[in-house]
Amino acid sequence: MVQPFTIHIEDRVLDDLRRRLSQTRWPDELPNADWEYGTNLSYLRNLIEYWQHTFDWRKQEQALNAFHHFKAEIAGLNIHFIHERGKEPNPLPLVLTHGWPGSFAEMIKIIPMLTDPEKYGATATDSFDVIVPSMPGFGFSDRPTEPEMNVFRIADLWAELMEMLGYKRFCTQGGDFGAGVSTALGLNHSNNLFGIHLNYIPGSYQPDLGPEEKAILSPSELRFLKDADDWYLQGGGYSHIQRTKPQTVAYPLNDSPAGLAAWIVEKFQSWADCDGNVESRFTKDELLTNVSIYWMTQTISSSVRLYYEGRKAPMHFSRGQFVHTPCAIAFFPKESPFPPRKWIERGYNVQHWTDMPSGGHFAAMEEPALLAKDIRDFFRRFRR
Repeated sequence: MVQPFTIHIEDRVLDDLRRRLSQTRWPDELPNADWEYGTNLSYLRNLIEYWQHTFDWRKQEQALNAFHHFKAEIAGLNIHFIHERGKEPNPLPLVLTHGWPGSFAEMIKIIPMLTDPEKYGATATDSFDVIVPSMPGFGFSDRPTEPEMNVFRIADLWAELMEMLGYKRFCTQGGDFGAGVSTALGLNHSNNLFGIHLNYIPGSYQPDLGPEEKAILSPSELRFLKDADDWYLQGGGYSHIQRTKPQTVAYPLNDSPAGLAAWIVEKFQSWADCDGNVESRFTKDELLTNVSIYWMTQTISSSVRLYYEGRKAPMHFSRGQFVHTPCAIAFFPKESPFPPRKWIERGYNVQHWTDMPSGGHFAAMEEPALLAKDIRDFFRRFRR
C-alpha cells in the first residue's frame, strides 16, 4: 500500500545535534596539510560552526516537502520515494536512483527540469513522471534487518514499486550505486524497461572475458584497468573498510556529527568538478542537508553496509551475460576512473554516448541542466 509521507524531524533531535556539535573534540593537523591527508581541519571547523549556529533544517525540510513524498511497503520494508507527475500528456515514467554518500536530495534540482521541461526552455513533450526512491538503509526508507540487501535485490524492489504505481514499463537512470541498480534492472527486468541512462559504471563491473579476449584488450582498456588500481590504492580507503568492516566505522560516524560530516563532505570535495573548492559546486546548505539526512535518520551504518553486500554480490557478468536494454552513457570529465566505451560495450547495449564539458560524480547536483538534457535526448526515441 502506498501512503503519503511528510518529512518532520522532532525538535529533540535538532537540539541533540546542536549539543553534540558544540562538544566536538577536534584533532590536530599538520601545517599546510590542506586536504592531502583527508578533510581539512579549518574547512570543517567553519562548516560545523555554520551547522550549529546558522543552518536552518526547518527551511530545508520545508523545501524538501514541496515535493510529493510517499512510502510503500515492499517485501516487508517501507520504501520512501518522491513521485512527481509530468506536466504534459503522456509523460514517460523515470526512476532516478541515488548513490553513496548521497541521498534522494541529490535529485531535487533535476526533478522539475524533467517533469516540466518547457519551463526550462526544452520541449513540453519531453516530460517525465519522476520517481526518486531512497534505497533501503538510506534516508527515510527502512533499514534492512537481514543481510544480502544488494543492488540486485534493490532492483527487484524498484520493479515491484513501479508495478504498484501502475507503470508497466519505465526508464531508469543512476550514478554510483544507482548505476548498479539500473544495471541490475537491465539484467533481470528488461521486459519492464524502455532504456537505461548511466553517468557512472558500477565499480565492480567486469565483463566475462576469455583468455583470448584478455590478450587483446585495447590500450585504452589496459590504461583504464591500471588507473582503476591506482585510484583504489590512493583514494579507496573508505571503500575498503566499508566493504570489509562496515560496522566498525559505523560507531564513530553514528555518534559524532562532526565525524559524519568529515567522512561525507570529503567525498564531495574529492569527486566533484570543483578544483578543490567544494563550495564552488555545492552550498553549505546543500552539503549539510545531505549530511543531516544521514544524521537524523541514523542511516550511516545501514548505508555503508551496502558496500559489504556489494563485495559479496559484485557486478561480475558471467559468460554470455549482457544488458540488452538500450543504454545511454553520460561521461562527466571529473568522474575518474571511467571505463572507455569499448570496455562498457562488452557488457552494455550502448546506443547513446555524451562527453560532457564539465561535472563530476554528483552529476544531478553539479550539472542538472546537462544531465536533464541528455536524459531527454536519449529517451525521446521511446515516446509514442
